[in-house]
Amino acid sequence: MKDQYLASDIEKKWQARWEESGIYKTEDATDKPSYYCLEMFPYPSGKLHMGHVRNYSIGDVVARFKTMRGYNVLHPMGWDAFGLPAENAAIKNGVPPAKWTRENIATMKRQFKQLGLSFDWDREVTTCQPDYYRWTQWLFLQFYKAGLAYKKEGRVNWCPSCQTVLANEQVVDGACERCGTEVHKKALEQWYFRITDYADRLLKDLDELDGWPKKVRTMQENWIGRSEGAMITFELETGDTIEVYTTRPDTLFGASYLVFAPEHQLVEKLIQGKDEAEAVRAFADRMSHLTDLERTGDAAEKEGLPTGAYATNPINGAKIPVWVGNYVIADYGTGAVMGVPSGDDRDFAFARKYNLPIIPVVSQEGEDLQAADMTEAYTAPGKLINSGDYTGMDNVAAMDAIVEALAKKDAGKKTVNYRLRDWLISRQRFWGAPIPIVYCDKCGAVPVPEDQLPVRLPEDVDFKPTGESPLNDAPDFVHTTCPACGGPARRETDTMDTFVCSSWYFLRYTDAQNTDLPFAKGKADKWMPVDQYIGGVEHAILHLLYARFFTKVLKDGGLVSANEPFKNLLTQGMVLKDGAKMSKSKGNIVSPEDIMKTYGADTARLFILFAAPPERDLEWNDRAVEGCYRFLGRVYRYIQRYLALPAGEGTPEAEKDLRYLAHSSLARITDDIEDRFNFNTAVSAIMELVNGLYSILDSYQDHRSPAIDEATDILIHVLAPFVPHLAEELWEALGHKDSIHAQPWPAYDPSALEKDEVEIVIQVNGKVRAHLMVAAGLSKEETEAQVLADDSVQALISGKTVRKTIVVPQKLVNLVVG
Repeated sequence: MKDQYLASDIEKKWQARWEESGIYKTEDATDKPSYYCLEMFPYPSGKLHMGHVRNYSIGDVVARFKTMRGYNVLHPMGWDAFGLPAENAAIKNGVPPAKWTRENIATMKRQFKQLGLSFDWDREVTTCQPDYYRWTQWLFLQFYKAGLAYKKEGRVNWCPSCQTVLANEQVVDGACERCGTEVHKKALEQWYFRITDYADRLLKDLDELDGWPKKVRTMQENWIGRSEGAMITFELETGDTIEVYTTRPDTLFGASYLVFAPEHQLVEKLIQGKDEAEAVRAFADRMSHLTDLERTGDAAEKEGLPTGAYATNPINGAKIPVWVGNYVIADYGTGAVMGVPSGDDRDFAFARKYNLPIIPVVSQEGEDLQAADMTEAYTAPGKLINSGDYTGMDNVAAMDAIVEALAKKDAGKKTVNYRLRDWLISRQRFWGAPIPIVYCDKCGAVPVPEDQLPVRLPEDVDFKPTGESPLNDAPDFVHTTCPACGGPARRETDTMDTFVCSSWYFLRYTDAQNTDLPFAKGKADKWMPVDQYIGGVEHAILHLLYARFFTKVLKDGGLVSANEPFKNLLTQGMVLKDGAKMSKSKGNIVSPEDIMKTYGADTARLFILFAAPPERDLEWNDRAVEGCYRFLGRVYRYIQRYLALPAGEGTPEAEKDLRYLAHSSLARITDDIEDRFNFNTAVSAIMELVNGLYSILDSYQDHRSPAIDEATDILIHVLAPFVPHLAEELWEALGHKDSIHAQPWPAYDPSALEKDEVEIVIQVNGKVRAHLMVAAGLSKEETEAQVLADDSVQALISGKTVRKTIVVPQKLVNLVVG
């Protein structure tokens, strides 16, 4: 060993050896049990940040620990490489997105290796490479064949800055989740995936995910938004019908108006020849320039206009007016709702504002509720009033009765509704996987044959955003022949949402070199579902929901056996500095490369694992980083001292105490890693072990003992997942040839945890006054007798009467005196 701990030299040495030996290459054929550890793959943005260091250090501890526990661990890495950041950076810097992306991948891969992460790079995937997006396109075709991919025209979310459409999940508080620009609505023909076909399964199967944080499951449940109710059909005076969804069919007798979305296709027909026509058209035009949030948010004032048309309430034949309102959106539900002012706060406010009828239909039993007396809607359970033959019924029981009556007239039916909408996957940008569809005047939309995949993204394209796909200006790409008839055809020029690429990458890792299929079912079934998935909670709805959807579709298609992609999920907290998330704009960035250069990768890893539990936010602390570096130097010096001492024997008492320290530490560390992922407390236990070993060496001075040898061996093993380079160096210094990371994790000896004596707390009238060693395993009576016989305890209670003794065996004795 060198005289001092030189992190840079040690880390370069072992990184080179690991790469040369291929120690982290995963073999599929082995008798060991399989364990799939996966961190969410990164976008190749240029350089790692501390959030990356935290995410991948957590995963590396799990992967290394499980390997030492005897598992055959799959721990792969790749790149989520399509998307707007590359395209925008390319526009800004005047370089092709592919070049910018490749250079960033090279930089980040080098930094990953500097961190000493145990990735199997033979399974690396890059989503922007043809050998990957070929299979993304192939999967699109499987969705298309199954009727799960379709194209339709509709009002979509449009980001004017990114010049592309966004899925509903990518709009946060009315703004683009990537750039923060206010989102508008735009009418476009787009491709969708029918995720709504899987809404029930996506919701129900959340019950299988007891290894996920409850918060994430709740977020998905709320996003899917299942509700039970009824679809009720109203006849319009035009002869058309409109269905409206309600969770309160019991209030149907109180429906006093209908409200349509101003952009609904029936509105123009309803206003034909009406005095209200021009005002309604102007209102619709004004609404078309507003976002859904501006129209429907809590702060938005509810606005509306009468169309002059009427509808018939199917339960009682009453004629009710038809209005248009800003709070109804055409592509949510059927684009129309019924207004029941007496039973809904929003409807009540709207009716009061526009002087529309309010008909009380539910009230407390025995109460004669009158519209004139109401100051707000009545939303509690009760009995029906003003409801024809149903008057007097419990309102909950009346729900089924009213729907059954409507069903007999073909005017209603029970139904389930969802907040979830189909996944819009079209993007009008260049840097994405082309959609493998061509359009032929004779044959219509025709899927590209599988043997013609991939549909390659051209490289000579002016990809500056114009509001239309840049691929429209690539004639060699656009013009092709129809696979069905051989005639002239045009390619689809939209590219796929990058979340399509990341919805199946974890499956490609199981068989990354396969050139005949995206993955072989046997290999996918060997590894799936992922045993431990690690990433940010910001992906709770988007990526995690889409990945679950993909997995279920592929299971239905016979491509995988797993029903869910991720068995266990850990969502790590953010890395903060000065109380704020690190960002360039705040000027509080700490460069991982600078930290590694100054202190080494092991120090960076140790600090980030020690500073906070993984699921909580972590506050960066320069002094604590230095403290971790000093601790590793202290470990290094301990091994130097240990190696300098000859072997010898220790006293039975000292050996027993040392074995207790070593094995109790091992038991704590094992439980903290395996059962709770409490890496911070595991590191704390390692530090206590080191302190104890120093004390023992100080007491022995001129030799070491068998218990010191055993404890030192345990120390290096438990260090290995956290500081892999230093652990290798120390293991080699002890004379071992094989890697520490290929060694089995030690098992603690339960007999070593048995103590002859335990220290208990002595309290007098509830205040701690002393500590006393007593024999282990004493009963309450034996403990009390030994404590009262002790001279030091007698001195504490001298001249006083012991009125009561409270004994907690092995822990404390409280003497109540007076």
